[in-house]
Amino acid sequence: MNLEKYSMGIGDRFGRQGRAQLSAFVEARAGGMDITPVWNKSFREHRLIGTSPADARIEADDAVRALGWKGSYYVDADHVGLATVESFLGPCDFFTIDVADFIGKTASAEDLAAFARRMSRYRDGVAVPGLAGVLRPKSGEIEAIAARYLLAAREAGKVYRRVLESKGADAFIAEVSMDETDTPQTPLELFFIIAALAEEGVRASTIAPKFPGRFNKGVDYVGDVARFEEEFDRLVCVATFAAAEFGLPRDLKLSVHSGSDKFSLYAPIARVIARRGAGLHLKTAGTTWLEEIIGLAEAGGEGLAFAKELYAQAYPRFDELVAPYATVVDIDRAALPPPSELAGWEGKRLAGAVRHAAGFDRNLRQFFHVAFKVAGDMGKRYLDALDRHEDVIAGEVRTNILERHIKPLFSALTSPGGGVK
Repeated sequence: MNLEKYSMGIGDRFGRQGRAQLSAFVEARAGGMDITPVWNKSFREHRLIGTSPADARIEADDAVRALGWKGSYYVDADHVGLATVESFLGPCDFFTIDVADFIGKTASAEDLAAFARRMSRYRDGVAVPGLAGVLRPKSGEIEAIAARYLLAAREAGKVYRRVLESKGADAFIAEVSMDETDTPQTPLELFFIIAALAEEGVRASTIAPKFPGRFNKGVDYVGDVARFEEEFDRLVCVATFAAAEFGLPRDLKLSVHSGSDKFSLYAPIARVIARRGAGLHLKTAGTTWLEEIIGLAEAGGEGLAFAKELYAQAYPRFDELVAPYATVVDIDRAALPPPSELAGWEGKRLAGAVRHAAGFDRNLRQFFHVAFKVAGDMGKRYLDALDRHEDVIAGEVRTNILERHIKPLFSALTSPGGGVK
């Protein structure tokens, strides 16, 4: 199974916004932007709110039928490992294999030495088309890279083979994720990581490295944008070359995780992708849930009251809610408004504080981002509120995906002769 050149992961915590999400892709296609939707949901999300991978498949299939979508689409088992993959095997056809927990865990000395011998032809350097100079490993660097990443590649192989055994070679897309770790991968590291994945037989269509800077959930990039663009370009070139060098799919592309709302990076990413003729997978995370909060606030009345009640329940549970996401949020707890203060806000003020636009409150937005478990605990009450205010919420969801994500990133890439300034 081959993943299309441009694809976008769209999370939906509660499975109510599939049609609204897909409507953004329908409108994008009508405007000449052919982007493949991928509904992604992790084991952690399912566990926290009591859903299952089968629910995600039902949502996606229902949206496709309702809107008459004729293009490809996928359901992603997001951030799975060997311990969590089983329940995703039936419903999913896209598997994001997360090996972050195995990075830095060292294989045996014999295995490390054997890998280094197999890679010895690259000790004098790797000439990557598109890059100036040669990627030249220092003395002992191949061994050091193997010590950090070989075991992770082998774990990816175990998960990949389990999926392969269940589904067959032509029935799924594989992605390898290494983004949830402390240190960004260098171009030379990525080259040897891809080599190790190829040895394991992992025919990945996308790979998600950790990039320099911070990719916090639901807010813009924090870091040096110029440095990001330079490094992203180098990694794209390496991924393309290494895929051909080691016999992986030639359309191997980079995946940008937590890519939602990285507005300052969209133009740099598009410039690189256009210049190199590469593909891209952008994975958004959780912003559809935030659009539900915004929609409830905009609806006013009972919807606004419900959004305020949810915040009042979440506020004293700060530590519990933030803990699972501590490495990907940056919230000043003291800057959050007390529930008694927020209770007096009008709907437009609350919506404006959460919506990622001029004047928004980055602390409040990030806190709502991780507070979805509270809505899950509310169960049917929350789902009923979504149903009652579906029209308002659906408009927010569609606008967010189309206007803030698809158009800024993909419009120039998919238009005839499109270039990115």
